[in-house]
Amino acid sequence: RQAVDPRAEFIRGDLADLASLTDAVKCSRADGLIHFAAFIEVGESMLDPLKYFRNNVANAINLCQAAVTAGVRKLVFSSTAAVYGMPRVIPITEAAETTPINPYGEAKLMFEKVLGWQHQLCGLQYTALRYFNAAGASEKYGEDHHPETHLIPLVLQAAEGRREKISIYGDDYDTPDGTCIRDYVHVLDLAQAHLLALESDFCGSLNLGSGTGYSVKQVIDTVRAVTGREVPVQTAPRRPGDPPRLIADASTARRVLGWQPQYDDLSTIIASAWRWRQLHPQGYQD
Repeated sequence: RQAVDPRAEFIRGDLADLASLTDAVKCSRADGLIHFAAFIEVGESMLDPLKYFRNNVANAINLCQAAVTAGVRKLVFSSTAAVYGMPRVIPITEAAETTPINPYGEAKLMFEKVLGWQHQLCGLQYTALRYFNAAGASEKYGEDHHPETHLIPLVLQAAEGRREKISIYGDDYDTPDGTCIRDYVHVLDLAQAHLLALESDFCGSLNLGSGTGYSVKQVIDTVRAVTGREVPVQTAPRRPGDPPRLIADASTARRVLGWQPQYDDLSTIIASAWRWRQLHPQGYQD
């Protein structure tokens, strides 16, 4: 609850409850919806795929139904770069083949297709935003997952002394330093993209990324530089299904939305996350 802006009305509910969900959307008289509610752990999706298909597809369809019933004009969907699986060409455009390699990515792609058909047959406007690696924080809001699985917060925990060491999963990839490369995009830039998408007439899927890739070792070195603290590391075996490189071509989002990322430097992203952790050492309390 601490992460809810006090200007917003908070309604406790469940996407699985179509009747209550429809009532809430109707009562809001909103003409646009942004759908963030999803499970996001790739590893967990491999262990419990039905959990992901149930929530990230079936329950999302309930939201889509509620939107149509309530006369909502536009739905903006938080999708993912995981829809691309193991891409053959870097940077990745929206025209790249979508071949997810885990239930998380598959579920996101399935709901994108639901939205596409809903637009084609029923006129619902939509934009699916394919995040690459969301990172960073604002002064008020930051990452507080339990358990934490994202690289930057994990490395910051190690810098704080709350984690003994960081595991580097594979240092023999075909990259300059042997570790995986990812494209990090600041959450404030993501937020701006959602607002632009909500007002835009564009329908379809868009990549959101900085267009610059950073390796695991570069992230660790940048955390050391930003915090002035040591980060112990250990090398571990590769994780199955980790692509060597994931870098976005977000030129379409820049062109059709007028999106201009403001925080695309890795040091800036990490510094913002570190600052939030210093201000909120216990994370969110409720």
